[in-house]
Amino acid sequence: MADIKTLPIEAASPKRKKINLKRSQKKLLTVIMTVFAAIAAVAFMLPTVLTIANSFMSSSEISANYGSVFATTETGGKTYISEKVNLKFIPDMVSFSQYYTVLFKSPDYLLKFWNSVILVVPIVIFQLITAAFAAYGFARLKGRLKEIIFFVYIIVMLMPYQVTLVPNYLVSDFLGILNTRWAIILPAVFTPFSVFLLTKIMRRIPISLIEAAKLDGAGEMQIFRYVALPLCKSVMFSVVILVFIDYWNMVEQPLILLSDTNLYPLSVFLSKINSGEIGLAFAVATIYMIPTLLMFLYGEDYLVEGISYSGGIKG
Repeated sequence: MADIKTLPIEAASPKRKKINLKRSQKKLLTVIMTVFAAIAAVAFMLPTVLTIANSFMSSSEISANYGSVFATTETGGKTYISEKVNLKFIPDMVSFSQYYTVLFKSPDYLLKFWNSVILVVPIVIFQLITAAFAAYGFARLKGRLKEIIFFVYIIVMLMPYQVTLVPNYLVSDFLGILNTRWAIILPAVFTPFSVFLLTKIMRRIPISLIEAAKLDGAGEMQIFRYVALPLCKSVMFSVVILVFIDYWNMVEQPLILLSDTNLYPLSVFLSKINSGEIGLAFAVATIYMIPTLLMFLYGEDYLVEGISYSGGIKG
């Protein structure tokens, strides 16, 4: 009898070994993926950390470390790197001279910074308002015409901005708003991405909630305000963050639609800082990163929740 009882245990031991082997392989794979993700995260963070660290260096230290990169010929042309560059993440002496120059001695940088704010903030606000109303209409209305218009939205959304740049230029010229901030703001307000994303979310609102609101005497505007918008809060925060980052870093639109350099945002002006002001470039770039970093840190939970929620959308 003892031999008979031990048979199942002996027969099961190879299966247990196989299960343990699979668990070990799974743990090893998890460790490898974690290490790879950590290395990738550090690699992506290095430019940001380097920019912030170098913004606290003095002009002489920056020239000593990176002067060969930005060397010029006698005719004023650029040269290739002739010496080894010394990448430093810790300044020899912390200096705020670059920030003092940017904030107090060179008003051009602050002017371009506020140009960016003046352009991006209205774009984010009005694009969100327009997208919310349009998405609610697409979600609530029925009919073939609505489906055709929504399909056109998708086609336009798939086009890169460079494709629509010439039509935007022609329309802006026709409306007489070329070389004004409206040439950038108006096309951006009606960007289809936000409409598409919010439409897919609003289509998932349970019809029972809408019917219950109607039974309580709510009209369409009340349903939109008290039912649809609260349920789309996380996705709307995601839209705000994504739209802000997208237009905060825009370059092509100002270069094509604005001929007055005084209207350029800081994203364009950063590339025009000459070789003698590379220290200021680090400081300006650090200041320029602050709004996007603050928005991401404040809305990280909303961004993750909105993306994960929209990632499970069907239809």
